Amino acid sequence: MRPGGPSPADEAWARSQLLPGEQALWARLSGPDRRHAVGVARTVHAGLPGAGRPVLAAALLHDVGKLDSGLGTFARVPATLVGAAAGRARAAQWHGRVGAYLDHPARGAARLRDAGADPLTVAWAAEHHLPPSRWSVPADMGAALAAADDD
Repeated sequence: MRPGGPSPADEAWARSQLLPGEQALWARLSGPDRRHAVGVARTVHAGLPGAGRPVLAAALLHDVGKLDSGLGTFARVPATLVGAAAGRARAAQWHGRVGAYLDHPARGAARLRDAGADPLTVAWAAEHHLPPSRWSVPADMGAALAAADDD
């Protein structure tokens, strides 16, 4: 929850994993969101040797749909609690910033699709809050991505 983005070395590494359209989305993420995403991607890279660029891009951009809400770090906490109380799928249908935040998986997938991202990257953005039984990404990749995001 500290301010600031990733180190210059991590920023350069992250950008090297992204296509031009993905880089444009990356640049719009807040510093703390980019720092979190680099941590997820580095963990996936270490735990899933040979993970391809689309998998690392999925790790880096899985939360890109949060841009639509305009909510900062501290406003996301109560929005997450509201989603948990009301049910994420139901609350994601609400209008306004909280609904947009809770709908970030679908919104992020749409942004990535429009940016020309690989289908696996798009799929993970859409599916990263779903149970493993509903993933379309390969199970080992989904498990590595999900475990890294929990850290």
